[in-house]
Amino acid sequence: MSKEVKPESVSLNPLGTAAAPESELLCIYGTGDLGRSLGLRLLQSGYRVVYGSRRPHSCGPLPQGAQVMSHAAASQSAGLVFICIHREHYEFLEALAPQLKGKVLVDVSNNLKKNLYPEANAEYLQRLVPGAHVVKGFNTLSAWALQNGPTDANRQVYLCGNSAEAKQAVAEAATKLGFSVLDRGSLSAARELEDFPLQLFPEWRLPLRVAVGLTAFFFFYVLLRDVVYTYVYEGKDISFRIMVSLANKVFPIVSLIMLALCYLPGVIAAVLQLYRGTKYKRFPNWLDRWMLCRKQLGLLALGFAFLHVLYTLIIPIRYYVRFRIGASTISQIKENKTNEFDNTSAWRSDSYYSVGILGFAVYLLLGITSLPSVSNALSWREFSFVQSKLGYLTVFLCTLHTYLYGWNRFLKSYAYKWYTPPGYMLSLVLPSVVLVLKLLLMLPCVDRTLTRIRQGWERTDPEDDSKKSLLT
Repeated sequence: MSKEVKPESVSLNPLGTAAAPESELLCIYGTGDLGRSLGLRLLQSGYRVVYGSRRPHSCGPLPQGAQVMSHAAASQSAGLVFICIHREHYEFLEALAPQLKGKVLVDVSNNLKKNLYPEANAEYLQRLVPGAHVVKGFNTLSAWALQNGPTDANRQVYLCGNSAEAKQAVAEAATKLGFSVLDRGSLSAARELEDFPLQLFPEWRLPLRVAVGLTAFFFFYVLLRDVVYTYVYEGKDISFRIMVSLANKVFPIVSLIMLALCYLPGVIAAVLQLYRGTKYKRFPNWLDRWMLCRKQLGLLALGFAFLHVLYTLIIPIRYYVRFRIGASTISQIKENKTNEFDNTSAWRSDSYYSVGILGFAVYLLLGITSLPSVSNALSWREFSFVQSKLGYLTVFLCTLHTYLYGWNRFLKSYAYKWYTPPGYMLSLVLPSVVLVLKLLLMLPCVDRTLTRIRQGWERTDPEDDSKKSLLT
């Protein structure tokens, strides 16, 4: 058991600034997973840590180097106290109000659901201990993130509180731990901060809805054209193809469309800037929202591309394919016939596979560079080159791959079952539009104007010019 620290041995001001040259002492109320992880990270960052516990002699293993004592004793030994306990256990803090007066209390609690209590946890804590300086913070970090440091996926610490000095003290501690700090204002913002961890993939909702909608539409579209049509007109039950063949048609269609949806808003934004002649006018809300979810659209598109590759790899081992190959071989042997080698078909199939492999490789590169750990290691020019230049190259290669797949089947009448085009034809519309518009934007005269606009140049209104001339 660690030795207890006498309160008189440490002298700190209310905001936790050490008067002695030794490292600063911080207090943590709560010895659960979050409290232990926070204490370990503070120790690794050079702080001294003391835990306040209702059972100081039986609170379980704590980080090596930390000390433990009762809540009352711990509250006297440090000026900055992390409250790592649940709201329903806050009542005992009211009795400690005299010892906590002038201290900085960092409320890191969260709730199980929104609007569980009439007031935010931090506001409730401030009401219980009115003499303390309550700061809401660190509640958006998980125990894993605290223990492992500022991971790329979770490096932001949000703070709010009524005391600027108290927030500054907490911000200094967060910065020393390696996290970036964002001040959200007074303690009235605590409710908003406490709702952050309760959000379930807010940035993924629209992309997931698009993915589910496209998948459902094209699944039933392909099902109607392939399975239902064959059963109605030929009397054959090929419903077994739903599991692999239909899925392997739907996945690349959805992947290509969603990839095009990643780059279409950028093209639309460029056209709007050219039309307006300025970059200082806000885009419509729907375009703003669309542009903010491009990363999620791209990652979902990459996931569908992965599924397409995996489904394609299992084609040779499918029972249906092996049966067809065996039956065709036996039929040719019986009839003593052989098929002649078609050089055009060989070129077409090899080109189709080659372009598909290249497109998927660049696709993977886009996905890898979108990871925070990779993108943070790139300069803005490098990141822009990969996501923009190579991004449009990916759209081109994947679109060409689909065109090579279709080849000249669009000329065949049998391809239009029930007078409907194949699914792959529909998937080519959007990426083809994106590529054509991008080529137009790359024209020297257009690109030069767009570059000037993005550098701050504005095209003046002719009517404004005439008014200015009359005034002068």
